[in-house]
Amino acid sequence: MTIDQIAAQLYTLRDHLKTPAQVASTLRKVRKMGYRAVQVAGIGPIDTSELARILDGEGLLCCSTHENSATILDNPEAVGEKLNLLGCTYTAYPYPTDVDLTTVRGVRAFAKRLNNAGKVLHEGGKVLTYHNHDIEFFRLKDMPILDMIFNETDPQYLKAELDTHWVQAGGASPAGWCRKLKDRLPMLHMKDYAVTADRKRVFAEIGSGNLDWAEILAAADESGCTWYIVEQDGDWLDNDPFKSLKRSYQFIKARLAD
Repeated sequence: MTIDQIAAQLYTLRDHLKTPAQVASTLRKVRKMGYRAVQVAGIGPIDTSELARILDGEGLLCCSTHENSATILDNPEAVGEKLNLLGCTYTAYPYPTDVDLTTVRGVRAFAKRLNNAGKVLHEGGKVLTYHNHDIEFFRLKDMPILDMIFNETDPQYLKAELDTHWVQAGGASPAGWCRKLKDRLPMLHMKDYAVTADRKRVFAEIGSGNLDWAEILAAADESGCTWYIVEQDGDWLDNDPFKSLKRSYQFIKARLAD
């Protein structure tokens, strides 16, 4: 992993991205931290062309997006058009909204829809990935749902955006899953995992939690990962997501990146 492969997940800063003016101001701060790429998510109403102009003006690359779950499944062509405007190859299905994950039949039907959407995007030169939470580690037929989703889809049409925190929260190994997804892992969500004194699971800045980043990153590198995307959903340093993103970047640059 090199420093040029590090990106900031803008969902971390969602409370500061509600208007085009806030988007411009926030992206300027992200670039000043040192990040050279971002994943677009959690942004309020803004014309995609204007967003592309702001990104270009700040010297930031859009490495990926998160799109509305239903839009990806029902209108992948529109997603492809947006990615073209942003000069971006990758998008991620963010969360299984209104999907039955409690039965094998439901998971298979969901996987088929993901595969169909991924095929459309693939034919347009784009890549659909699946972003996991802990819910996908519920087991059906003696295997985690996440296994079933990838088993039931074509590797050409669905790849992974593995989220390290949620893998750990699901009781699985982030490094193990990086290895399992060899050649299907273009993106990794770097999100640390910590526990409070009263046994509460919390998000943490990279290096401030308990994940073994050396092992995880070695496994991700071996599996062909292209983008390492820093995200922190909450539990920010001094309740300031900007401070958390900056702290994570500084740790990565000093201790993890080549």
